[in-house]
This record gives sequence, structure tokens and C-alpha cells, in this order.
Amino acid sequence: MTGYSGPIPTAIGAVLLSVLALLMLVEGRTGFAPFGIGLLAVLAILMLIAGRVQRPGRGGVLPPVLLGLALLVLWEVGTRAYEVPAVILPPVSAIAVRFASSLDILWQDFVQTFVKGALSGYIIGCGAGFLTALASDRSPFLQRGLLPVGNFLAAMPIIGTAPILVMWFGFDWQSKAAVVAVMCFFPMLVNTVQGLKATDSMQRDLMRTYAASYGQTLVKLRLPAAAPFVFNGLKICTTLALIGAIVAEFFGSPIRGMGFRISTEVGRLALDMVWAEIVVAALAGSAFYGVVTLLERAATFWHPSQRRG
Repeated sequence: MTGYSGPIPTAIGAVLLSVLALLMLVEGRTGFAPFGIGLLAVLAILMLIAGRVQRPGRGGVLPPVLLGLALLVLWEVGTRAYEVPAVILPPVSAIAVRFASSLDILWQDFVQTFVKGALSGYIIGCGAGFLTALASDRSPFLQRGLLPVGNFLAAMPIIGTAPILVMWFGFDWQSKAAVVAVMCFFPMLVNTVQGLKATDSMQRDLMRTYAASYGQTLVKLRLPAAAPFVFNGLKICTTLALIGAIVAEFFGSPIRGMGFRISTEVGRLALDMVWAEIVVAALAGSAFYGVVTLLERAATFWHPSQRRG
């Protein structure tokens, strides 16, 4: 017999935590009380999450939203209770105010870094990696020679290659797109090559029995089997693209862009603006990853990895 984890135990726990917080205030622990109340609020929300997701099939987006809000409350209360200097960690409210008052600047930086640099480099790098994987699959010699070189070049640090590409392609978004393309090329290449090997010998023998050509086997058997690997490479490259574009802007950029703004505002000790740019980057990266995930579910709904339950 399993225990009940509904709203009643959660409400009781929240009430007990609230009473404890009030007792702390009555006892005059003013230095610890604000942070303690915030911590107790987090614990109460975690109890709500636990009661929500204990049963299979429940939860949805509620647990991450509640947990995120709880952490923000703890952040806000903690920074104000201990009077943390804004140059070290500004409170959430200050970041929100700066975010709301700088929407035009944040939008320009978003377009410069994500739309022009990251997205264009992502398309070029992933497209080139996919096409190169098809070419290497057709040529075993190219595959044996290219993959080791690709793994070696993929291990090169971006901090070393970014300045070189900036000098080659200039200080505008083209150099950032080049950095992103280099970063996305090899993960896409490796994942696609591995995906093209996903079919077993019986499936390939069946296609030969049907007298299928290489192109027919590739389109009707091997590419569908490789689709999960291809989308895995696309999802990996979503995070690499934004990171590469932002880091590349540290080595030269026009007077806009997320990386440029972060490096400039850090020098001015305006940490609230830095955090606002980080929020934009996090939202853009999460949305980008989510879009690719939705495309994967739509394209590979038949694959066992997409089955639920």
C-alpha cells in the first residue's frame, strides 16, 4: 500500500514551515530570518513538486517552473538578506528591471549574435557536415582518413581558433559564423557517419535482394535509420552554435552582440546587464534546442526512442 501524496500533506507541510518562519521572526533572528523564510519557501515548493510527480504520468511543466521560481525567490531573498554587493551578484529584481529597460539593446545584440552569427554558422556547419558524411560513406578511404583528422580538429580549443578566424573573415558577423560552422561541422559529421552504420546486415541483404541501388538503399533504408543520430548531432550543435558565436565576439566585434556586451559591461562592473544578456542567451539556446527536438519528434515519430510509456 503506497502513501497518499496529494494536496493535504503538502498543505500541512507548508503550514508547518510557515509557523517555523514566524517563530524565527518572533525570536528576533533578523539576520537569518529573511534568508530562512526564502529557504523554507523553497522547501515548501519542493514538497508540492514531490506530491505532484510521485504518481506516474503526472507533473508536466509544473515541476521545472515551480523549482525555477523557488530558486529565484531564494536568490532574491539571499542577496538582500546578506546585502550582497551588486558587483558580485545583483538581486533578481535588479536584473529584471535592467532587462525591461534595455529591451532595444538586448534585441539588437540577439539579432547580431544569434540570428546572424550563430544561426547562419549552424546551417553552414551542419549542412557541410551532413554532406561530407554522405561523401565519406561512399568512399571508405575518405572515411578512414577524414574521421581521425576531424576528431583531432574538433579537440582544438575555440579560444585558439576564434582569433584566427576573426582575423581571416573580419570583425562582423561573418567571422562568428565561421567559428560556429567549424564547431558544428565535426559533431554533425561524426553523428551522421555513425547513423549511416545503424542498419544491420539482414536489412542491407534485403535491399540487395530487391536489386536496390546505392541511392535507393540510402534514401529508403539508411537515412531513415540514421535520422535519430542526425538529430542528435543537430541538438548538440544548437548549444555549440550559441557558445561559439558569443566567445568569438570577445576577440573582435562591432558595437553590438551578446559577447561584446558581456565583455564591455563586465569592465564597467554592470553585472545586472551581464545577467540580462545571460538570460537572453539561455532563453534563445533553450528555444533553439526545443525547436530541433520538436522537429525530431515530428520526423522520427516511428522510431522506438520516441515512444512514450
